[in-house]
Amino acid sequence: MLLVVDIGNTNTVLGIFDGRELIRHWRLISERHTSDELGIYLLNLISLAGVTPAEISGAALCSVVPPLDAPWEEGIRRYLSVECLKVTNRTNIGIPVLYENPSEVGADRLVNAVAGIERFGSPLLVVDFGTAITIDAISTRGEYLGGSIAPGLVVSMEALFGKAARLPKVSFDLPEKVIGRNTRDSMQSGFLYGFAGMVDSLVERIREEMGEEVRAIATGGQAEAVAPVSRTISSVEPWLTLEGLRLIYEMDRGEN
Repeated sequence: MLLVVDIGNTNTVLGIFDGRELIRHWRLISERHTSDELGIYLLNLISLAGVTPAEISGAALCSVVPPLDAPWEEGIRRYLSVECLKVTNRTNIGIPVLYENPSEVGADRLVNAVAGIERFGSPLLVVDFGTAITIDAISTRGEYLGGSIAPGLVVSMEALFGKAARLPKVSFDLPEKVIGRNTRDSMQSGFLYGFAGMVDSLVERIREEMGEEVRAIATGGQAEAVAPVSRTISSVEPWLTLEGLRLIYEMDRGEN
């Protein structure tokens, strides 16, 4: 079995694969912990999944929070007795990266591209609703072209709360109408329809630049909240990054 870890700015997502099947997954808050704390967390989670440490034969990790990497790698090594493949923007992922400076690309964006191509082929657009909203473009030839980066829903909401004391915190639940008749509905409308509109506009402009009608898929923590009102997103793939880590691990081990 394979343990995969996606360390994001807000959440860390873990999964266990048995072959190609994702059998368990968890979402944790991204916080600083010692390698011993993380190792104990891992042992407890694995036990709850009905898996023994001896059944974990490998691990793969990608991260956009460098200070958290070493404790995770050490915790995995010490408590599961396996080496952890750290996927970075320097890892051979099997697709050309046409970014002007590939070292600037977040590893999670490249991992998403690998998983997206495997599942849907190319060309393709991958929209990731995380701390930032990223849209990544993959050409017909399977090349990673680049994309766009914008503030995410949670970051934007926190900024609004910080500057507008009278506005309440709201959940990302879809209101019945775009025209809100109270503050809660108005804010939910602005966030969900507003961000859907932003993503739709970017997707349409990217399609124009690429010169073809390209499928757009979504992943990330807020994807399921925004996708239903998007006019361009065709499907939500919540575990796309975990799938990409599995694929890159298998590629690195020569298993594909």
